[in-house]
Amino acid sequence: MRERHRSVDGVLLLDKPSGVSSNAALQRARRCFQAGKAGHGGTLDPFASGLLVVCFGDATKFLQGSLGARKRYEAVIRLGVRTATGDPEGAVVEVTPVPEVSDEHLTHTLNAFLGATLQIPPMFSALKRGGVPLYSLARQGREITRSPRQIEIDRLTVTRRSGAFLWVDVTCGKGTYIRTLAEDIGARIGCAASLVSLRRTAVGSMFI
Repeated sequence: MRERHRSVDGVLLLDKPSGVSSNAALQRARRCFQAGKAGHGGTLDPFASGLLVVCFGDATKFLQGSLGARKRYEAVIRLGVRTATGDPEGAVVEVTPVPEVSDEHLTHTLNAFLGATLQIPPMFSALKRGGVPLYSLARQGREITRSPRQIEIDRLTVTRRSGAFLWVDVTCGKGTYIRTLAEDIGARIGCAASLVSLRRTAVGSMFI
């Protein structure tokens, strides 16, 4: 049976749950409103939750603005453990001791990431090499050289810490991989690290 569509123009601020891909969430919303045309402003990994900006009809013209907007995240980082994907979905590939770090030293470490800096994109990403997504190559066990890309981080603060876990608040520009940021923070501290959870709370002036 052919799917019936209707003319729908507008923006939906969707709180995507963990365990659902951004595209699956988009398609559910599109079917709910019987919209013929829809898109979202910035992919969230399946394990992540939070704000997914969904646009319908003529509003999809404004998606580029969402893609380039500043984004805010709440992340939980686990020190001492690195996974293949940098998040809870990957197998543990490294376990290291966690050095003792004072609050002052931790703040100094995080401040080093503020402003414009370079970041190497992770293998488990949708970036393409020769038309093939990097995550497809990673699943084949292949590791290829990736060029660093400039990112901008406006805010990076620890809101809570308990044992090997850090709760951080991040505001950053487009193209920033929080999974990679977590690993880089661990490297500066002197240990492995990975994300336990990630939630996007704002895209530009839109928030949940």
